[in-house]
Amino acid sequence: MDENADQDIDAALRQAARTIGRAARVTLVCHVSPDGDALGSTLALHHVLRGAGVDSVASFPSPFVVAPHYRDLPGLDLLIPPDAVDDEPEVMVTFDCGDLARLGDLETNAKASEELIVVDHHASNARYGTINVVDVHAAASGVVVRRLVAALGLPLTRDAAICLYAALVCDTGRFQYESTTCSVFELAQELAAFDLPISALSRTLFEEHRFAYLQLVSDVLGRAELVPEKRFVWAAVTQADLERRGVTFEEVEGMIDLIRRTREAEVSCVLKESADGAWRVSLRSLGTVDVCRIAQSEGGGGHRFAAGFTSDDPAEVVVARIMAAL
Repeated sequence: MDENADQDIDAALRQAARTIGRAARVTLVCHVSPDGDALGSTLALHHVLRGAGVDSVASFPSPFVVAPHYRDLPGLDLLIPPDAVDDEPEVMVTFDCGDLARLGDLETNAKASEELIVVDHHASNARYGTINVVDVHAAASGVVVRRLVAALGLPLTRDAAICLYAALVCDTGRFQYESTTCSVFELAQELAAFDLPISALSRTLFEEHRFAYLQLVSDVLGRAELVPEKRFVWAAVTQADLERRGVTFEEVEGMIDLIRRTREAEVSCVLKESADGAWRVSLRSLGTVDVCRIAQSEGGGGHRFAAGFTSDDPAEVVVARIMAAL
């Protein structure tokens, strides 16, 4: 890591810690449709602050629904709906959120906050806060949260450790992605010392699905398309698919992990139709292609190996633009 960049992050961490330390209330939020890193990071700091007697609230934008595979994360019952968040928070901290638009109906609250602390690791982060703690070399936003907790001088709790472990294991693909470094394993070792339910957590996070979801997978994989000359594979999940099998939109978050197993493909894509008709597009790369650049050209963002965006155009039009970019 660049030494100057590391110093900048350390300075931002200290500034964030000072701001949180003198706040009467801290509001913690993550991006719409939170994944394991976003949700785990938010809940982890919530547990730490509550354990230290700090007044904090935690939420995420509408639709206020947690995907079922995150049901074992401690603290879900502590989350408040977005319409209960202060209109003008004294201090708001966002997690794993690259830009204000990803805050959905909490964007207005964020803009009205006296101090806005951004905790993230996405290279595409817009640095929209008054304090930006963005470490693009961190394997997960949860890694940055652990550093923030240290800067605050507060102890980890077991519940916080479980949430941070979920953040870490989700964003490293169970320690499979290139972001998995020695420091990642060192953090995992620290967290595991809290007697984490690793086996049970891994089951619910990655392996357990309703039979209806497996039937949906059969439908979607049956229509998946491989474009050999582009080393590209894609599939689409429609609202009709979800309704036919009785599967929720949140349940199909991990569909991209099945599609990306295609040996012939360098880049994988899943388009998921949301209730409002927009397509939520997930992109994955094995390394040669920077899918973040494609996502950014569509108004989204992410990482070199994993990125996404939203589009109101027909799925076929979106896929055509992706292939042109490839």
